Amino acid sequence: MTIKPTDSIPLGVVLERRRIDNPWQDYAWRAVSVIPGSLPLSDWQVLREVEGGTQYFAGTLDLELFQKETEGYCFNLLQTPPKVYVVLRPEEEGEVEADVVPFHVTVCPYEAQDYEDSGDEIVDGVAMPDDIIAWVEDFVNRHHVDVPFKKRKRKAYDPAKGVFGRRRAGDGEPGGS
Repeated sequence: MTIKPTDSIPLGVVLERRRIDNPWQDYAWRAVSVIPGSLPLSDWQVLREVEGGTQYFAGTLDLELFQKETEGYCFNLLQTPPKVYVVLRPEEEGEVEADVVPFHVTVCPYEAQDYEDSGDEIVDGVAMPDDIIAWVEDFVNRHHVDVPFKKRKRKAYDPAKGVFGRRRAGDGEPGGS
């Protein structure tokens, strides 16, 4: 069964490579921004040189919104600033010049945390552009349903029935001894 997104929009991903002083690694990569819409740029095009690093247009990924993740979107929108999370994966040697490639973008902090917990990916949060904030707010307004918290009521212990309402074997059940 495939879950289909309700809405999606392309986002250009801008990554920055900075030289670092590390015996095992020459550079560190981080996401610095996202650009709404698909851009007429080629992947890994240099956008600008900054002090100590270079910023690249790394590619375009689709940001997908799902009805079942609106709680996470609501939480994100309450943050200052809201973020778009960019998931970076280590690149196999020789595939591209970079050590990482953008793999996924999301505005759900819970999904981003899942990727971060996996240990294989790098997750960077970048400020969400204003038009993406408006788009996510509109999606949440159309699809979010507050689910009230329901505390589960504990069953009273009944020694005649056994543990919490279950009968013990042999307590008058058919087939019991």
